[in-house]
Amino acid sequence: MTYLPDQLQKTPGFELITCFAFLHPISEEIATFISGKSTYLSVKKGKFIRSTLDTKEKLYFIIRGCVRGFIKDEGQEITTWINGENHVVGSIRSLGLDQETEEHLQVIEDSLLIEIERQAIDEMYERFPEANIIGRKILERYYRDAEERAFLSRLPSAERRYRRFTRTRPELVGRIPMKYVASYLSMTLETLCRIRAKALQNPPL
Repeated sequence: MTYLPDQLQKTPGFELITCFAFLHPISEEIATFISGKSTYLSVKKGKFIRSTLDTKEKLYFIIRGCVRGFIKDEGQEITTWINGENHVVGSIRSLGLDQETEEHLQVIEDSLLIEIERQAIDEMYERFPEANIIGRKILERYYRDAEERAFLSRLPSAERRYRRFTRTRPELVGRIPMKYVASYLSMTLETLCRIRAKALQNPPL
C-alpha cells in the first residue's frame, strides 16, 4: 500500500518520511520502519554532531537550522559545505566505512535534527526496494552539490565566487556567520566584507 504523508503526521520521523516520499512513493511499511529508527535531536548553536574521533556513521535530516562540515589544516578550519533545512547531511568521506574521518560536523544555528544510523539505512536498502531509488536520488543531489562546490572553488576571482554563491545559495545569504562564508569561499573575512559592501552598493540588474 502506498504511504500517504498525512497518515503518520504525529509519528517520530514524519519530516524525514515526507522528504523520502517526495522523492519516490513509499509503502506504509517503510514509513513505519523509518519512524522506528528516527531520533530527534535539539542541538544548540556551536555544538558538534560529529568529530574526527567518531567511527559510528550517522546521517542527519535538518528540520530546522543549519549545519556545516569542515576540516582542519595546520590549525585552520576550512568549511567544505553548508546546508540548511530539508537536507540530509553526514560525513560523506567515511560513509560506509565506519572509520575516523578528517571531517567535523557543526551546528551553526540552534537546530532540530533527525538522526538515523547508517546501519539502519543499509537495512532499509535490503528490505525495501524503493529505498534504493530514494538513496540514488539523494546521492544525485549530493553529486550535483559537490560539482557546484568544485566549480565555485575554481573561479579565480573572489568577487565572482561570492556573486555565484549569492545566486546559487540565496537561502544562506545574510543568515550564516560571515566567517564561515569566507572560509567556504576560500577568502579572508576582510576580503568578503569588502566584496559584500561593494555588492550591496552595486546590486546586479
